[in-house]
Amino acid sequence: MSLSGVPKLRRPGPLREQVYEALLGLITTRQLRPGQHLVESELADRLGVSRQPVREALQRLATDGWVDLRPAQGAFVHEPSEEEADQLLSVRTLLEAEAARLAAEHAGPEGVAALEELCDRGEAALLHDDVDAVVDANAAFHAQVMELAGNAVLTELSRQVERRVRWYYRPVARQRGARSWEEHRQLIAAVAAGDGERAMRVMREHTEHTRRSYHERGDG
Repeated sequence: MSLSGVPKLRRPGPLREQVYEALLGLITTRQLRPGQHLVESELADRLGVSRQPVREALQRLATDGWVDLRPAQGAFVHEPSEEEADQLLSVRTLLEAEAARLAAEHAGPEGVAALEELCDRGEAALLHDDVDAVVDANAAFHAQVMELAGNAVLTELSRQVERRVRWYYRPVARQRGARSWEEHRQLIAAVAAGDGERAMRVMREHTEHTRRSYHERGDG
């Protein structure tokens, strides 16, 4: 298990929460890959903590579906089935298509400018082949659309799936490449024009492209 780039945790703060967030970050960025064996002593050493908070974090991660605890074998990063990923990404399409429609109805010039800035950031990251920055910019772009929608319930539902969307998106970020950001530009145009139906259609097609790319991905 190579965790050479992971900094030791800083205190104070609830240690179990820090360990949980650190491990979840390693999983969602795929520094800890699906199916990878998680050894308590190695994780504790790298994070600079005892094994107890690591054990507690792994149990919570298992409860939340990020880790599988196997009798007599230990903890392993969860490997999502194709059906599991498909269900979540399909729900994401429903949520974000509605958010796009509402954003087009409510967003003013400042909201459109914020989307354009995030799109610029994503395109620059893509140009530099910085996958982590591409994934971060993509998540921020979609979060901004959700914020512009102005629907608190929709936002809360989106937050519940956002980290798994990021987890599924990372292995296809290069595959989606420039096309993804071209689709973002099309969405911005629809939002700027106040065309809710077009924005909803563009977002639906955009998220469906990502869902299909996930199923067509390689193992890289």
